[in-house]
Amino acid sequence: MRQSSLVVVANRLPLDDNVAPDGACEWRRSPGGLAGALHAILEQTPATWVGWSGTIGEAPRLPDIGTLRLRPMSISEDELRGYYEGFANSTLWPLYHDAVEQPVFDRGWWETYRSVNRRFAEAAAEVAEPGATVWVQDYHLQLVPQLLREMRPDVVIGFFLHVPFPPPELFMQLPRRLELLRGMLGADLVGFQRPQAAHNVAQLAAKLLGAHGADDAITMDASPAAPPATHNRTEGQRIVRTGAFPVSIDVAEMRSLNARPYVVNQARRLQRDLGSHKRVLLSVDRLDYTKGIEHRLTAYSELLRDGLVKVRDVVMVQVAVPSRERVENYRGLRDRIEREVGRINGEYGRVGEPAIHYLNQPFDRADLAALYQTADVMVVTPLRDGMNLVAKEFVAARRNDTGALVLSEFAGAAAELEDAFLVNPHDVDGLKETLLHALAADPADLAARMKAMRAYITANDIHAWARAYLTELDLARPLVS
Repeated sequence: MRQSSLVVVANRLPLDDNVAPDGACEWRRSPGGLAGALHAILEQTPATWVGWSGTIGEAPRLPDIGTLRLRPMSISEDELRGYYEGFANSTLWPLYHDAVEQPVFDRGWWETYRSVNRRFAEAAAEVAEPGATVWVQDYHLQLVPQLLREMRPDVVIGFFLHVPFPPPELFMQLPRRLELLRGMLGADLVGFQRPQAAHNVAQLAAKLLGAHGADDAITMDASPAAPPATHNRTEGQRIVRTGAFPVSIDVAEMRSLNARPYVVNQARRLQRDLGSHKRVLLSVDRLDYTKGIEHRLTAYSELLRDGLVKVRDVVMVQVAVPSRERVENYRGLRDRIEREVGRINGEYGRVGEPAIHYLNQPFDRADLAALYQTADVMVVTPLRDGMNLVAKEFVAARRNDTGALVLSEFAGAAAELEDAFLVNPHDVDGLKETLLHALAADPADLAARMKAMRAYITANDIHAWARAYLTELDLARPLVS
């Protein structure tokens, strides 16, 4: 494969599971997913993306997507269980989300995780041209930056963590905490969603590695494979830049989508089918225990029980996009949610009028945009979330300054969308009150809130995020003497 000056390394390639009949590949755009975040940047930028295709066994041959070359990685059944379902999503994922579910520590999973990370690093080293920029994505590949630095000290390495980074007392529970911290700090720039994450890492680097940790830079011993050779390094030391770079969405793309006749007509049809006179509560999530779906259903059920909302006036639409269906915790969550939706509809629904429309299926971008336009209240209440791009998509999708956004305080987006109705999702009574407040809000108040949020995300879109991160990463590039 030809080498590239920009290489993206991520767990998955940004592909639909099904290749089109003509053999072309298309972007995989799940709600709030990595592919959606990077789509606007890489669609027209020459680059190579290293990632798993989603198929077990030998990596398939895949065509390019425009100017984006694909370097598929093979994953075996055992590796999928140990690296992805095991260490990444049963150890790191729950721990990084404040241990909402108890993390599982399995020594065998760690060995598989380390082995797969090494293969990803080797692939990146193979396709990166001399002096290239390599941008490693997320917790699945936290060891790759340091492994790649040892293989290719000439490249500039960025690492971006899309999920939260936990406080030191939680991270310290990890049996392999030193290797994971060193792995991430092998990058020249480590980016997070929120400043607190950079602060947490600085504390850990000082405690575990004896580094000088500040919230914007960590000074540590240089690796023998990467001798100090830049303007911001002293003899025997290496500086790792850190900082918050809140990820965003392609606002222009969402607005263009909104104007499509299909989306406009689909929104009208949905409104008619749901009941033109009804207020619509909408939630769009991956099916994940961090998203607060069960808390949300409890709050809505109690509002119906107490007669504070009535099925003749209000309807809830819950989209739960399938996720990690082979992981036991996720199968159990799906079963619990389906039982609760059935109970609520059985107790409060009427013939032809369910209290909740529950959809456990993927949604394409056009149908999501139509749903966003249909909602009177968008309910985004994760228990913990790095950012949550669904909240930003909803704001961008509004054709006018109507609609309310109920947003968890524990989503990264809450620090930016301050005009949302912010709520603690663990407080079911507070969630109920906030939902009622949003439903009854004065239209002028809603318009002022929505206008402010629209202005913010327009100024801070995906392009602004990419410029901020890549500009900072370029500052870490070695000077040529």
